Amino acid sequence: MKNLSFIFLILLSFANLSFAQGTAGDKAKYEYRNLIDMPTAGIMDRGTVGVNTELLPFGTVIAKVEAGIFDNISIGLSYGGSNIIGSGDPDWYPFPPGVNFRFRLMDETILTPSITLGFDTQGKGEYFNDQKRFAIKAPGIFAAASKNFALLGYLSLHGTVNYSPLENKDGDNFVNFMFGAEKTLGSAFSVLLEYNLALNDNSTDIYGEGKGYLNLGIRWSIANGVTVGFDLRDLLENRKWNANSADRALMIEFTQQI
Repeated sequence: MKNLSFIFLILLSFANLSFAQGTAGDKAKYEYRNLIDMPTAGIMDRGTVGVNTELLPFGTVIAKVEAGIFDNISIGLSYGGSNIIGSGDPDWYPFPPGVNFRFRLMDETILTPSITLGFDTQGKGEYFNDQKRFAIKAPGIFAAASKNFALLGYLSLHGTVNYSPLENKDGDNFVNFMFGAEKTLGSAFSVLLEYNLALNDNSTDIYGEGKGYLNLGIRWSIANGVTVGFDLRDLLENRKWNANSADRALMIEFTQQI
């Protein structure tokens, strides 16, 4: 992680803040599709393409490509694996790659939130072949609602209900709920907080302890269409596998209108 932090600092030092229009801050040009792990009601505008790379513990790298293909419809593909950064053979995720589809059902109004339906088959962390699941389960089928409020910049509240039909071999296949918020800090910064109840990940002796996953992140729009971030995952130390402390992770996102 020291090497990753060094790369992160280099990116920040060369950033041109006069063109900071990524997904963070009061002047954000594009919508969040996820806070940290939870889906939001955000969607790619038609003709917009985004590339997101996450660098997680244990050498895990996940890359995602998304595109707005029609008004209110976007699609994406993702792939990754663990031990990508480090020594030894990479442990690639099983094929096929993760698939992401979103449909904006309702736009936000003064009184109502925006609502998006979709599915996302990309989980995170280690993949357990015996149980056919990721350490952090994919959202699967989801419905997300998001509402923005003017409050010393913007405060955005998010709620998601999801079901992971492809990762239920462990017998933990309940409907799940997630809640989150973003608070902008000036024109280019945002702080993110999310809580995954993990109701679909609390009935075995291997994964979660039933406390849910509390995640915290910061985002910085460092250039036109470029956002970088730093995340702390599992602040409640819910997970049982490799459970020493909260995970640290970096993300880099490029979004452009084509």
